[in-house]
Amino acid sequence: MHPVKMFLQYLILFLMLPLCSSTDTITPNQPFRDGDLLVSKESRFALGFFSPRNSTLRYIGVWYNTIREQTVVWVLNRDHPINDTSGVLSINTSGNLLLHRGNTHVWSTDVSISSVNPTVAQLLDTGNLVLIQKDDKMVVWQGFDYPTDNLIPHMKLGLNRRTGYNRFLTSWKSPTDPATGKYSLGFNVSGSPQIFLYQGSEPLWRSGHWNGLRWSGLPVMMYRFQHKVSFLNNQDEIYYMFIMVNASFLERLTVDHEGYIQRNMWQETEGKWFSFYTAPRDRCDRYGRCGPNSNCDNSQAEFECTCLAGFEPKSPRDLFLKDGSAGCLRKEGAKVCGNGEGFVKVGGAKPPDTSVARVNMNISMEACREECLKECSCSGYAAANVSGSGSGCLSWHGDLVDTRVFPEGGQNLYVRVDAITLGMLAFNCQDS
Repeated sequence: MHPVKMFLQYLILFLMLPLCSSTDTITPNQPFRDGDLLVSKESRFALGFFSPRNSTLRYIGVWYNTIREQTVVWVLNRDHPINDTSGVLSINTSGNLLLHRGNTHVWSTDVSISSVNPTVAQLLDTGNLVLIQKDDKMVVWQGFDYPTDNLIPHMKLGLNRRTGYNRFLTSWKSPTDPATGKYSLGFNVSGSPQIFLYQGSEPLWRSGHWNGLRWSGLPVMMYRFQHKVSFLNNQDEIYYMFIMVNASFLERLTVDHEGYIQRNMWQETEGKWFSFYTAPRDRCDRYGRCGPNSNCDNSQAEFECTCLAGFEPKSPRDLFLKDGSAGCLRKEGAKVCGNGEGFVKVGGAKPPDTSVARVNMNISMEACREECLKECSCSGYAAANVSGSGSGCLSWHGDLVDTRVFPEGGQNLYVRVDAITLGMLAFNCQDS
């Protein structure tokens, strides 16, 4: 071949390479079309258009780029699919990221951006799609503020009190439909904050409060895993996040379409995801399984629901039929205000719902007991922080809701009882 012709052919191939290779960035001059692929710098994640199984609808998603099974962990337009391959993701004249189909506006970041500072969109190695100002590198929008059904390392679940962003997970509608489903996972920041799983507005499960070591309803956190947990609660934000101890391990937390929380790890040898923790895990994990002022204990052979000390079944018939949802009431005639009352310890407990608890982090457990005893409305107390000898005070002034016990890993709960119940329990302990 003539040297000049050969040179021209190689030149053409060289010039075509950037157009065919993947990039991690969308610029104002380089829109992103169906069939293109963004790949993060270290090739950990990819972003592109996809169709769920048995569907022709098109969505933009982020998935792991290094494993065989396409696992979508974030969806940009979950409730606004495109019905053909004409979708384009581009940066418009205002600097916003815009998804459109011809002249039809489908989705936009819709943030205020200085016209003198151009923006680019970049897929990071965390899986986060960010819109940044090119000159000062300031992030003006990020996909991690709008999670879908997966929590992945470095992604926060929680509330940014400064911006108002409330980051929560929401299930897919079905395994083949990324649209917003009916199950969600997020913080209830009332009282001592907890993470709740909801069906619509109905609570299905709660993590329990952060007791200084772990979530009080997750004793499994006593064991060592391949991730580290971060929990922060201050005036600016409250969040839960995890990072991997070894970056070669892939782990994610998912809210599935059936209403379960799944913590999954990728098994490379088998080429599939392995679920090593599921919640709700058992009957006592179901919120309010045994009704107010009850204790749920899966080790009970007959029935898991029993009344807490000093209480009796609201509906003995229902309890006999193994329906504990009505819960329990203070025993008739019991006097718990200035009549020699005291407290009974429930060991290994997941304390009652702390969203209605009073919180005082600055007093000792002894002071907590004294304060509770002074107020006739106080029905029980527990340590807010169980590290060391215990500190801080959680107190309840009404029904004790969603209490359970664990074989190991729980904490002490102190339930207010009348003098007669206190005496009987003391006598039984001596007699045994």
